[in-house]
Amino acid sequence: MNFSELNLPEQVMQGISEVGFTSLTPVQEESIPLALAGKDVAAQAQTGTGKTAAFLISLFTRLLRHPVATGEHPRALVMAPTRELVVQICADATGLGAGCPFKVQPIFGGMDYDKQRQALRDGVDVIVATPGRLIDYYKQNVFSLKQVEVVVIDEADRMFDLGFIKDLRYILRKLPPFDQRQTMLFSATLSQRVMELAYEFMDLTEKVRIAPEQVTAEKVEQLLYHVSRREKFALLMGLLRHEPEFERVLVFVNTKKEAEFLADRLNANDYRTAVLSGDIPQRKRIRLLEEFRAGKLHFLVATDVASRGLHIDDVSHVINYDLPQDPEDYVHRIGRTARAGARGKAISLADEDLVFHLADIEEYLGSKIPSRFADDDDLFHDYRRPAPRKKRAPVPEKQKSAADRRRRGRNPRKKPGPPGASPRG
Repeated sequence: MNFSELNLPEQVMQGISEVGFTSLTPVQEESIPLALAGKDVAAQAQTGTGKTAAFLISLFTRLLRHPVATGEHPRALVMAPTRELVVQICADATGLGAGCPFKVQPIFGGMDYDKQRQALRDGVDVIVATPGRLIDYYKQNVFSLKQVEVVVIDEADRMFDLGFIKDLRYILRKLPPFDQRQTMLFSATLSQRVMELAYEFMDLTEKVRIAPEQVTAEKVEQLLYHVSRREKFALLMGLLRHEPEFERVLVFVNTKKEAEFLADRLNANDYRTAVLSGDIPQRKRIRLLEEFRAGKLHFLVATDVASRGLHIDDVSHVINYDLPQDPEDYVHRIGRTARAGARGKAISLADEDLVFHLADIEEYLGSKIPSRFADDDDLFHDYRRPAPRKKRAPVPEKQKSAADRRRRGRNPRKKPGPPGASPRG
């Protein structure tokens, strides 16, 4: 089905045309017509399937068909579990809403607190937020939720995983009754706990299920190399030399220390690389992701904690430099490529320490990953070694002068006497 068959408003079609969309993905084909008919929708769909466009197109269409002048309080609310997902949704909203008169405001922690609060006071049409910061402003009466017409819960299963469900329920209880608003819920799985949330807060008559095997790495070409740990980097360098299609690459490792070690080596060999770990400040994290999207960085080396919520189009390759210990992490990692119908490649390096996790991964996938043993032709040993990282010298404590010590009532020249002794001895 093409978007031209949906009878969408001209302003929405303008945005769809500008971002280059023509035909609908399976989740869009199932969910958008239901949403356009005004029904609540609970959809099972993983990242990279076009679900963000599905709810944004539906949301913009509803607001356009029921025009109201922009006021002080939002008409639509999108809740997401991570800051990165909020940023990505807002970026997609900018493109798809290019022809719409709506003000979309991201709300999440780690950014300018007063600036976000003032933006809400100035009036917005659509809030895209993580639950914690949103509740903070709500309790200050910065905005009201009484005029919300559309609410979207994105990645509902991760709301549970990250401990946001209590906050999410608090927000949903502050909204107009479910028969006075439209609710769309998207989740990688429509598990029992997700459906309990849906039945509590939605007028749910329609469920959309896109089978996982249709959307998890369907167009990802997978390949695994068996290689010794000491030859992993030589194999990686060989792959980079032999395969020119590497353009935008996500490299996954299991620890921050390994990420820094690997990034240093890649940079020493003229591959522009940055590390994405859990302790990277939010502003720097956003800047690195923007540079990666813009092609200023060719490689991002990430840990699993840091990669949650990453939504980057046109990732050509995912490399599991370390094989993950959790099978679900493997699926999550390789799902960063081949998004929204594109093709991609996932290459895993299984060394002698981590190969024991391979059986669990293949059992979880329900299939064998094509594999081979690395040989001499695959390896490239003539690479440059990085200079060792300089360790910061400890800052010496300032020496206290004798006058400082006397002012504090201490005289280091006198040894303390026995308990109860006179100060004069």
